[in-house]
Amino acid sequence: MGCELALGLLAIGLGTFGAFVIGRFGGRLGLIDQPNIRSSHSRETPKGGGVGIASTFLLTAVVLDMPIALWLPLGAVAGLSLRGDQVEISPKLRLPVQFILMGILVIGLGAGIYQGIPRILMTVFWIVFIVGTANFFNFMDGINGIAAISGVVGFGLLTIETYKEQPEVGLLAVCMALACLGFLPFNLPRARVFMGDVGSILLGGVFAGLVFLASRTVTDFLCMISFLFPFYADELTTMIVRIRAGENLTQAHRRHIYQLLANERQIPHWKVSAGYGLFQLLVGISALISKKFGIIAVLTVLAIWSALFITGSYYVRREHY
Repeated sequence: MGCELALGLLAIGLGTFGAFVIGRFGGRLGLIDQPNIRSSHSRETPKGGGVGIASTFLLTAVVLDMPIALWLPLGAVAGLSLRGDQVEISPKLRLPVQFILMGILVIGLGAGIYQGIPRILMTVFWIVFIVGTANFFNFMDGINGIAAISGVVGFGLLTIETYKEQPEVGLLAVCMALACLGFLPFNLPRARVFMGDVGSILLGGVFAGLVFLASRTVTDFLCMISFLFPFYADELTTMIVRIRAGENLTQAHRRHIYQLLANERQIPHWKVSAGYGLFQLLVGISALISKKFGIIAVLTVLAIWSALFITGSYYVRREHY
C-alpha cells in the first residue's frame, strides 16, 4: 500500500513538474506552438508539457516490472514525439516508425485475442489499433483541457476494470490518470502550456497498449475501448466527413465536433472539455455495467451511444457546413 501511495504521489508530482518546467523554459528549448488559421488559440504557447506524463509512464512501468516490450517501444515513441514538438516531422517518417515500434510491442508481448482468428490477422489488428489510438488522441488534443480530462477519465475507468485481475495494469493506469491530473491546472481554464505530441501520442499509445494487455475476450476489448468513446467517435466520424469532401487526412483542420463547438459556436474550452469528459464517463460506466450481461449487452450500449453521438454531430455539422 505504501508503494502504491508513493507511486501515486510521484505521478501527480511528475505531471505537475513537467508542465511547470516546460511552461517556464519551453521557449529556450524550441518548444513553442505557433498559432495558425486552423488553431483554437491565438497566442504563442509552450508545448511539450506532457514530458512529465511520459516520465510517469516510464518510471512506473519500470518500478512495476512491466515487460520491456511494453515500455521501451512506447518510450521511443514519446522521444520521437518530443522531437516532433520541436521540429516538424513528416507523417511519411513518423507513421512508419510508429508502426515498427508498435509491431515490436505487439510481437514482443505476444498477447492478444485469438478465438479462432489467425494470429497474423490479430497481430496486424493490434498494431493498427495502437498506432491509430495514439494518433486519434493526438488529433483530439486541440482545445484546453480535453486531452488531460480524457486521460483522467479513461485511465481511471481502466483502473476500475483491471485492478482486481491485473493489479500491475491497474496501478499503471491510475498513475497515468494522476499524471494527467497534475498537468491539468496548467492547461485549464487558461493554457499556460500545451501537452504536445509527447503527451498526447503517448497517452493514446499507453491506453491502447494496456487494453491490448488486459483484453482476454472480445467483450473485454469492447468494454475498455468505450472508456475513450468520445475520442474514437469524434475522430472516426470526422474522418468520414473529410474523406467524402476529398480532403487530405494528414493536413490540419477544424472539422472535429469539439472544434466546431469551441471555435464556431464560441463555447468556452473548459465547458466543451468537461462535457466530453462527462460523456466519456457515462459511456464507460454504462459499458462496465452492461459487461456483466455479455457481449450483446455491451454492443447494444455502444450502438445506442453511437447513434446519439452521430445524431448530435449531424446537427452541429449541418449548421456550419
